[in-house]
Amino acid sequence: MSVQDGPDREQVLAWVERVATFVSEEWGLAPITGRILGWLMACDPPEQTGGEIAAAIGASRASLTTNLQLLTSIKLIRRVRKPGERNVYYVIEDDAWSKVARQKLAAFTVFDGLAAEGLELGWTDEAQTRRIRAARASIAAFLDR
Repeated sequence: MSVQDGPDREQVLAWVERVATFVSEEWGLAPITGRILGWLMACDPPEQTGGEIAAAIGASRASLTTNLQLLTSIKLIRRVRKPGERNVYYVIEDDAWSKVARQKLAAFTVFDGLAAEGLELGWTDEAQTRRIRAARASIAAFLDR
């Protein structure tokens, strides 16, 4: 009898599916995009070929290729080659999650600018700007301004 060190494959795949749901619901991306990210966060070895990823998450090669290109273009994952091998491997970027956080913070900053513009439209009744000011206050609190 062997001693298992870590979760079994079914547990990992269930977690990968929860990552997929989060990515789909919170970021508006296809669930397969979240499955790829979840798998690349949890897999061993950390670098995987497209075929290995497709087999692990049950994806078609066409869908996988499109989503790997998306994740590569936004620099959450990168392509790597191993010396002496022809295969292309994919690995999650070490700073992927700090990139995501910075992008979200940058989006809040941009929206705050839009809200500031909204306040300058010449409103005559302050009650009309209450929701815009509330948005700016929430963003300011979030960004520690």
